[in-house]
Amino acid sequence: MDLLEKDREGNRHFGLTWDVFAQEVKDASYVGGPMVAVNWSLFFLQIISLMMVGHLGKLALSSTAIAISLCAVSGFSVIFGLSCALETLCGHAYGAQKYRKFGVQIHTAIFCLTLSCFPLGLLWMFLGKLLVFLGQNPLISHEAGKFASLIIPLFISSLIILCFHISFCWVLVFKFEIGCIGAAFAIGSSYWLNVILLGLYMKFSCSCAKTRVPISKELFQGIREFFGLAIPSAAMVCLEWWSFELLTLISGLLPNPELETSILSICVSITTTLYTIPEAIGSAASTRVSNALGAGSPQVARVAVLAAMFLTSSEAILMSAILFASKHVLGYVFSNEGDVVDYVTNMVPLLCLSVLMDSMHGTLSGIARGIGWQHLGAWVNLGVYYVLGIPIAATLGFWVGLRAKGLWIGITIGSICQVTLLSIVTSCADWRKELITHVPALSRCCISFTVLICPL
Repeated sequence: MDLLEKDREGNRHFGLTWDVFAQEVKDASYVGGPMVAVNWSLFFLQIISLMMVGHLGKLALSSTAIAISLCAVSGFSVIFGLSCALETLCGHAYGAQKYRKFGVQIHTAIFCLTLSCFPLGLLWMFLGKLLVFLGQNPLISHEAGKFASLIIPLFISSLIILCFHISFCWVLVFKFEIGCIGAAFAIGSSYWLNVILLGLYMKFSCSCAKTRVPISKELFQGIREFFGLAIPSAAMVCLEWWSFELLTLISGLLPNPELETSILSICVSITTTLYTIPEAIGSAASTRVSNALGAGSPQVARVAVLAAMFLTSSEAILMSAILFASKHVLGYVFSNEGDVVDYVTNMVPLLCLSVLMDSMHGTLSGIARGIGWQHLGAWVNLGVYYVLGIPIAATLGFWVGLRAKGLWIGITIGSICQVTLLSIVTSCADWRKELITHVPALSRCCISFTVLICPL
């Protein structure tokens, strides 16, 4: 039986034993495992397009990489960051068995996120001119401007979309010879098809019956609460995401920008693809922690954190070893040109270190979202990447002359500092206090008495 279900039935006195820990690892794996496949399939939409156009030459590879980078910076990261507020809000509501509130929060989020898409769409219309203004190579900028918790349903939908995208992208890029524009159109079509499939499931599936509520004026009442968490959530995600994408843009200012931009884009693509695993574990941890806090179970939240960190540590070691073992063939996935392949081989040891750090902070960030620490996470990311990481990267890349390798070393130093700070904060968390912080004010006296007589 799930630990949270046991706690709801009144068994609040279980301690941290190997059986309890193993059960939580199993529960987290049940959520995180399929989410890895979901995240991989969604990220692969961009990676597959990048790999296909990469075999058309350096110009196609670098321009598509720049376009994906700027679209991620100006659009996807913002929308994803805003939506992360639901991990806290819906997680707590579901844990407290407030299913109607859960459904209303979904409607509020859809309304708010749709409004946010309009200014982002206008920005994308002028992508090419913006890149030239930022000092990018005009030829690359012109090409880039043309580019511009229900686990099983997500899993099935994402696999369908991935199969569709591979064939559709291949036909547009190679059969119809549309090139970069075909790759971009394939990504957009795949995203929309995924939205349609998931929308139909939410509308007609009996598994969504508890949280399915009619659209009403109640959705407007939650706008302030949503943006209260959505804005710091977006800041937390975007500050981290933008730092890596900024490297790709900065690489366009280096000598031989086609080569350097291609290398940075490949490195970002590799780490982003592997990051989907700890990000999935982080999502599972966020779900488990937020549900536990919403249900008034601080001990379950504590065990969930320990289980998530065990899973992500094991995954980090395994993936780093696989990446290092494949260093001599990795570059051929993205390009047939010898200088690109050799450059990627030299970057692999740094990528292995990045994978270790990304795995840790991906899960720690998920834990922070589950608790509601988005404000804290935003300040941490601002300091480690923009006060420390990016300046070091620019110094090593331009002044020291390490070029792409120097840029990557700088951002990795920022990741190390981020993991250190988040680890300290998480290890010092007072779960009783976090419980009281996230329950309704009228029930705080009752919960305070409960946690005093039921120690962890």
